[in-house]
Amino acid sequence: MSELAIKAAAAGLQTEEPRTRSPQPRLVKMRNFGIGEKSTVTISVATGAALLLLWWAITQAGLVPKLFLPTPAEVLSLGVEIFREGYANATLWEHVSASLGRILSAAVIAVALGIPVGLLMGLSRWAKGVFSTPIEFYWPLPPLAYLPLMIIWLGIGETSKIVLLALAMFAPVVLSAQAGVRSLPQERVNAALSLGASRWQLFKDIVLPSALPEILTGIRIALGMGWSTLVAAELIAATRGIGYMIMSASHFLATDAVFVGIAVIALCAFAFSFSMRLVEAWLVPWKGKQ
Repeated sequence: MSELAIKAAAAGLQTEEPRTRSPQPRLVKMRNFGIGEKSTVTISVATGAALLLLWWAITQAGLVPKLFLPTPAEVLSLGVEIFREGYANATLWEHVSASLGRILSAAVIAVALGIPVGLLMGLSRWAKGVFSTPIEFYWPLPPLAYLPLMIIWLGIGETSKIVLLALAMFAPVVLSAQAGVRSLPQERVNAALSLGASRWQLFKDIVLPSALPEILTGIRIALGMGWSTLVAAELIAATRGIGYMIMSASHFLATDAVFVGIAVIALCAFAFSFSMRLVEAWLVPWKGKQ
């Protein structure tokens, strides 16, 4: 090749446009579905403050008589007085401890019986057929509907109160345990069986951990049902308890004392719910991350 041809070829290579590179894939950050993982404490606190402000505004405007809706300051003042001097022939701690004893006793009974029954209903067709009928029959009934039966059958002592609370908490625990078993993916069961798992290993390592989040949620719901039933349970010849304090105040139209009792129940229920959230975070840290 001549020298002129070589120079022409070199010049052509220099003037050739460089090849365009293929664009790199752009990474897209996945968006969370639902509420995500951000805390809602600020929103909850702001909502509570807004409700208190609305309550204060209604009472200051005189839209409702103080006999029916006392001011927040009056309720707070009476709450401090009840904390120091007691109410209805008992201290505030005596009322709270009596109610806590009934709630905890009923919760132990409901959990100890409800979880095995619910798991059995989820695993056995016969168990589901036998237990579902009575549970579905009494579950929609308000506790006041079978309160007279508790008095007739068990008397007016502590037994009738605890049984009434246990019945209110039993059904949510059973139904949540059953739902936890029924939500178990069949592929997970088949994988365990293909690896040679025994029935006990399948239950202990697959069924129970998978159902545990639902069970803990059911216990939280059951505790809420127990606190909402407390006033009805303490109608039965009680002399101590937050529900008894509320009913005693209502007889004298002491609305501020009723508000104090409601606030105490709300604080106790919140403490129970918060404790259950901590237990959930400890036992089932994978919940919501599957």
